[in-house]
Amino acid sequence: MRTLFILIHFLFIYSILPAQEVIWGTWESWGDMGDGTYRNPVLPADFSDIDCIRVGEDYYAISSTFQYSPGMIILHSKDLVNWRIAGHAVPDITQISPALGWQQMDRYGRGIWAGAIHYHNNRFYIYFGTPDEGLFMTSAPVIEGPWEPLHCMKQEKGWDDCCAFFNDNGQNYYIATHFTDNYKTYLYELSADGKNICEESKILINEGMGREASKLYKINDFYYHFYSEHIPGTGRYIMMQRSKNITGPYTEKRQLSYAQPEVNEPNQGGLVEVPGSGWFFLTHHGTGDWGGRETSLLPVTWIDGWPVIGRPDEKGTGTMIWQHTTPLQHETAGGYSIQRSDNFTTSGLSPQWEWNYAPREEKWSLTENPGNLRLKAFVPLEQDNLLKAGNTLSQRSFRTKHNEAVIRMDITGMQNGQKAGLCHYSKNYAMLGIVCEQQKRYIEYKSGTQIIRGSGITGNKIYIRSVWGLNGESCFSYSEDGITYTSFGPSYQLQWGYYRGDRIGIYNYNNLCEEGYVDIEEFCYHIE
Repeated sequence: MRTLFILIHFLFIYSILPAQEVIWGTWESWGDMGDGTYRNPVLPADFSDIDCIRVGEDYYAISSTFQYSPGMIILHSKDLVNWRIAGHAVPDITQISPALGWQQMDRYGRGIWAGAIHYHNNRFYIYFGTPDEGLFMTSAPVIEGPWEPLHCMKQEKGWDDCCAFFNDNGQNYYIATHFTDNYKTYLYELSADGKNICEESKILINEGMGREASKLYKINDFYYHFYSEHIPGTGRYIMMQRSKNITGPYTEKRQLSYAQPEVNEPNQGGLVEVPGSGWFFLTHHGTGDWGGRETSLLPVTWIDGWPVIGRPDEKGTGTMIWQHTTPLQHETAGGYSIQRSDNFTTSGLSPQWEWNYAPREEKWSLTENPGNLRLKAFVPLEQDNLLKAGNTLSQRSFRTKHNEAVIRMDITGMQNGQKAGLCHYSKNYAMLGIVCEQQKRYIEYKSGTQIIRGSGITGNKIYIRSVWGLNGESCFSYSEDGITYTSFGPSYQLQWGYYRGDRIGIYNYNNLCEEGYVDIEEFCYHIE
């Protein structure tokens, strides 16, 4: 009877919320609505494998970064809706493997996968796995770092989706999934410093059906193991099992939400309690598209001691919610937004930037021509292949109704064989920029094997622009004065590949020799 009352109550509450959008990828508005509500997705860009915690009045999230450098992006919010980039936990990803560096570039679709963030004894801890190298951790006294050099907890292929648990009795635990062995999830004892697991202590607590996204929570008198599972023909959905003892047995379990392929299957994320506002679940949408795996914030309804994710139906199972009341009002929250544009006047790269693989450090500078990003060209691993060209600098492409990205580039220092400009890429790519041949410079569009050469460029400044909307169709153009733009090349459909959405990037390489440079004076990225 109590369960029925709770369901009726919440179905009434949700029935008086604003009308719900249901078609994926058609949102005209998103995030903070400015009226005490928000619309999902709160981050319409590729923040995959997200996890979230609260520390006092602050909320922190991490997101997997695969082969990008620096690795493991960290986000900060005051209200779970408005976010900014706080930094990265792994400044040198070649600590994991030299395959993640510019000399090899051999980890597309791999590298840093899903992780978990924790705060314990006045210190932040981040744990993650890589499918090829094993399980890793790092820690820092403050979220901005410095983060300790990576510590390998288990050097073995085939593990992912790990999470620590700092128990209130002093005995710590750790879980990870052996995905190459029927997705077996094991619980281990964890050392007091959070760095090492005891192999002899491992207990099998779950397996099968593509199980991922493990998290451990203690709420009231129960230990909860959160995970997702996948059944062919049904999709991926959220599950939870619980026990009065952390080591189990976990004999009680419940499905918390439906697979929901129509909204790209929200499933992996972090449960967070907001004082005075209840519980919320920050999640990615696990079925990727050209926008990546976007992030939504779903309210949580507790029914019979289980946290149902989203809008409960008559069975007490959760479904997607597009609009909801903002968890809390904070005076600084509205000032938080994901950084995008850059005039390169700071001492280091702004945190929105990530190199495609660890960069060749001596081939870029913010000090040689202050107020500019100088990119020095070198030969790619494969001639004229953007995905094998080192030092491509990128950030996430947003999926909103209007996006416009422009670079202003000084090409005075270009040399024969050099190419530089603006690109979109995931598994495939398209690029518009300048090519230098016989000391003459031309506009050039390239996508795969298609190359279109344009007229000569006589000035030393060039503006390259890409414009796209909710359909992900990018149109390139260029200008020599920053006012009048000329469209060039066919439109390019932004794409999904290697578990990543599209990236907007700045490229610079030389097919012939290690000569030439460009100065990026400004990158402007406007979204609506």
